Amino acid sequence: MQFFHDIYQGKRVLVTGHTGFKGSWLSLWLSQFGAEVYGYALTPPTTPNLFDDAAVGSVLAGHEIGDVRDREHLKAYVAKAQPEFIFHLAAQPLVRLSYDEPVETYETNVMGTLNLLEAVRQVDTVRVCQVVTSDKCYENREWVYAYRENDPMGGYDPYSSSKGCTELLVSSYRQSFFHPTRISEHGVSLSSVRAGNVIGGGDWAEDRIIPDCVRALTAGETIVVRNPHAIRPWQHVLEPLSGYLWLAVRQYQEPGQFEEGWNFGPMGAGNVNVRKIVEQVIHAWGAGQWHSPEKEASCHEANFLKLDITKAKSLLAWDPVCTVSEAVADTIAWYRSRHEHREDSMRAFTLGQIKNYCSKAKKHEFVWAKGDE
Repeated sequence: MQFFHDIYQGKRVLVTGHTGFKGSWLSLWLSQFGAEVYGYALTPPTTPNLFDDAAVGSVLAGHEIGDVRDREHLKAYVAKAQPEFIFHLAAQPLVRLSYDEPVETYETNVMGTLNLLEAVRQVDTVRVCQVVTSDKCYENREWVYAYRENDPMGGYDPYSSSKGCTELLVSSYRQSFFHPTRISEHGVSLSSVRAGNVIGGGDWAEDRIIPDCVRALTAGETIVVRNPHAIRPWQHVLEPLSGYLWLAVRQYQEPGQFEEGWNFGPMGAGNVNVRKIVEQVIHAWGAGQWHSPEKEASCHEANFLKLDITKAKSLLAWDPVCTVSEAVADTIAWYRSRHEHREDSMRAFTLGQIKNYCSKAKKHEFVWAKGDE
């Protein structure tokens, strides 16, 4: 995608949370566009992890281990990196963990974002800042309608609530310090982005269905599925990342026009229940079985959640590339490759999937993927 190269080539880009699953994919992709990528994050959250498997550290211009809750450390690194673009992905990303560690969840997701925005206020190089939240930021009413960007923020569990709080924080800072009508004064285009249930190679987090499936399959065990009837907006990790990258381009090109919240979810057919995902995983793996244990008292999790992407389709001309079955197939292909060639770096395979995704997007002739147009 030459167009993306033209924008990101030589730009200084900071990715917080770059050692995580989505952050590692994004850092690799940005490096392919010629960006000088700087990262600020905790050490990789799991072993194994994509950051090490794909040798992401070797493509970075700068790499800082730090906690976004440490305001002074974060501010000092942002000042040192002097980024033009910031993608803020650093977070505590797990619903069930948020019940065990609610204080850390709010401190990381809300106060960590506050610290980042305060750092942005003090560095005059930043032109684009994106804060990544979650589809769970919305007040979930368990209805059949997909949530739009102007629906109320909310959250039953601490994780979801923290993401709703983060959205309100970003909105406040946009109105108070980075207002679009005063962009000639402050120079910062501030947006927030919300994705669906993201799947892809290299995610090893606990209590996520794909990593749980892979762990069971590689061990020859039965997959345990807690809530097979829960409906989620499933998408391959490259889908929302393509939306983030394209939105950042538009923010950079036309500052003052795109400073809002945006949904980057799947097509309607991607909203399916967990059971269907597990069955597709087993089919792609070529073996395996699953069962759902007796329902027992546990922490609350939403049963029904969809994202409306009409705004991104209409105003950004962004469209998803993959069907849910393609997303599952590509995801399991990554894990199978790692399982069968464990001793080899997965960077080449990961970059190959990025290349294939870009080729597929061009084939569909989506506006955001048309190269030099």
